[in-house]
Amino acid sequence: MRDYGSRLEPDAMELSHPGRMGVALPASGVPPAEAPPPELLRDGLRLPELSQLDVVRHFTRLSQLNWSIDTHMYPLGSCTMKLNPKVNDAIAALPGFAEAHPMQPADDVQGALAVMHGLQEQLAEITGMAGASLAPMAGAQGELAGIRVIKAWLDANGGEKRTRVLVPDSAHGTNPATASMAGFDVVSVRSRPDGDMDLDALRDALERHGHAVAALMITLPSTLGLFDRNIAEIARMVHAHGAQMYGDGANLNAMLGQVKPGDLGFDVMHINLHKTFSQPHGGGGPGAGPIAVKAHLLDYLPAPHVVLQGAPPLHQLEGPDGTSGGSPDAAAPPPPHTQQPRAGGRPSFFPPASASSPAGGAPPLHSVESPPVVSAPPLHSVESPPVVSAPPLHSVESPPVVSAPPLHSVERGPGGEVSTLHPPPSSARYVLNTPKHTIGRMGAFHGNFGVLVRAYAYIRSLGPDGLRAISEAAVLNANYVQARLRGAYDLAHDRTCMHEVVFSGARQKAQGARTLDIAKRMIDYGYHPPTIYFPLVVEEALMVEPTESETKETLDAFCDAMIQIAEEARTQPELLRDAPHTAPLRRLDEAAAARRPRLRW
Repeated sequence: MRDYGSRLEPDAMELSHPGRMGVALPASGVPPAEAPPPELLRDGLRLPELSQLDVVRHFTRLSQLNWSIDTHMYPLGSCTMKLNPKVNDAIAALPGFAEAHPMQPADDVQGALAVMHGLQEQLAEITGMAGASLAPMAGAQGELAGIRVIKAWLDANGGEKRTRVLVPDSAHGTNPATASMAGFDVVSVRSRPDGDMDLDALRDALERHGHAVAALMITLPSTLGLFDRNIAEIARMVHAHGAQMYGDGANLNAMLGQVKPGDLGFDVMHINLHKTFSQPHGGGGPGAGPIAVKAHLLDYLPAPHVVLQGAPPLHQLEGPDGTSGGSPDAAAPPPPHTQQPRAGGRPSFFPPASASSPAGGAPPLHSVESPPVVSAPPLHSVESPPVVSAPPLHSVESPPVVSAPPLHSVERGPGGEVSTLHPPPSSARYVLNTPKHTIGRMGAFHGNFGVLVRAYAYIRSLGPDGLRAISEAAVLNANYVQARLRGAYDLAHDRTCMHEVVFSGARQKAQGARTLDIAKRMIDYGYHPPTIYFPLVVEEALMVEPTESETKETLDAFCDAMIQIAEEARTQPELLRDAPHTAPLRRLDEAAAARRPRLRW
């Protein structure tokens, strides 16, 4: 990083010189337009006057101050800052995609709609759901869409009095905020000392609030980086009270190809395409938060929804009781844990599980200490675990292409199986559809289309084996970091983790250096700080998510730096309290910057 000493790159106004121009424009052949009304005009509006080279150098120097996954490891927990293959950017930039207009007739953009339809089907298959909507444009908006779908279904089926949503105490802050924005009251459910949800506390909340409970919102794996071993029992208890299971898909990267959330009992799930499916993100966007739902909720999906006219239906628009939607308080059984059969079937993106597998192929993860995602020995007992047989995802520009058929264009056999690869019938066409009882639109048009294209390309290029390899390598990397740093930092929960590991800086705080000081010192070592002080239930939390992209050499260098910082906290805590020492700016008054920002020069 360039060392600018005590000041940053000058702003554009400081570099400005009167009369300097970036480009000489020819005389306009268009008659001048009438000026706006005087009350809309401003006097003395200063704009920077720079040469073209000044502008290029100015923004290039600013870009060199940025932290980027292209230049550094980005261990932000719960953010999944992984490799973004550049081939996906190239595909999204193809003129047919990049220059499409959302108001074009459907017949003019069949290729774009085919991609959206294919992504809908892929996400539904990956999550074990009946269908998906691509309309939400961020994870938080996906949460709001999902919880509104639940509310709409409840209201239409006699559940208007269900006004409360249960949320674990380890949840993302967006979960209670989403429930509140949707008009629900939030009830917190505590976790056990081992990190799993406290079943007694859940049972008490369900019994105490009874038929007022609309849903449980839960992240799996949790924000503690743990797979809740009781998730199947949790789903059974929630459904037994007529409530719905909402899955926060922020951490789906840990489960790709290993288990389908729909098979575990989830009714709705939002998916962060910008995280799990490799979209460059940060600083507020761009993102996409599609939601996937079980069959009884399909009619309530947000609009628009892409359908293929003139082809066999891919699902039944039925409720769990076989009708157009069953009452949540009726005697009929609650929505089942396993995915319902669909008319016509769905071409499976993953090979079918053996007949002995429970819940439609999902391994009994609720009954094991750690899900069987890797074949390595217990990671807490080894210095460096053996490498799994996954392809080296961190070392390729674009993952290898596999032979998985495009899900939007397969031909089904008599039993719904994939028979051979063919384009859709010539009479078929993709159209934008509004579901019968839709909750409405989440934005003006069809979501962040460029993000959707990148996600589709990512899934298609990896295929089933590649998606499994992602989760295996992500879990392996996180457990390797846990094993290396176990002696230097306290562990929030000393058990096999999933895609991320949560440490506590409580020991260092007692020595005179807080978690914030550790994070600032990491900048001096060339690492972006991890997520800190979250989850809130962990004292002095440090959340590290290495993702599947990082090599063992990078992980070792990161862990070496963390171990050295822990030693500095023990012997020279003032070194951490004064960090960073090499950044263009030192410690900022972040509270004052948020409350009294300087927005003008």
